[in-house]
Amino acid sequence: QVQLVESGGGLVQAGGSLKLSCAASGRTFSRYAMGWFRQAPGKEREFVAAISWNGGSISYVDSVKGRFTISRDKSKNTVVLQMNSLKPEDTAVYYCAADGRPYTNVVVSTSVAYWGQGTQVTVSS
Repeated sequence: QVQLVESGGGLVQAGGSLKLSCAASGRTFSRYAMGWFRQAPGKEREFVAAISWNGGSISYVDSVKGRFTISRDKSKNTVVLQMNSLKPEDTAVYYCAADGRPYTNVVVSTSVAYWGQGTQVTVSS
């Protein structure tokens, strides 16, 4: 059974930091781009960050550039999102995602093969 399991969410004050981890099990994702999406209450799910299959290409939504960092450890089949200088507008459920197309640089929501269950991030003002 393939699973993506997120951890590391929680409550933090504005300006603080959180580190989200996504552990994949059931198969290896070394040939696939992985990323993070988020969904705030009453809003659609949006792309946050992605890292290519080989780690050589990284992309972020403009609102998190300079504050969030995505990385992956192929040996551990994990993806990490380090979030610094958090703002109240970062409050959302964060989802880990694995693209279903091999050897790609981006994660497209319509091509996601696996989603995690989500982890809540709440940033208080």
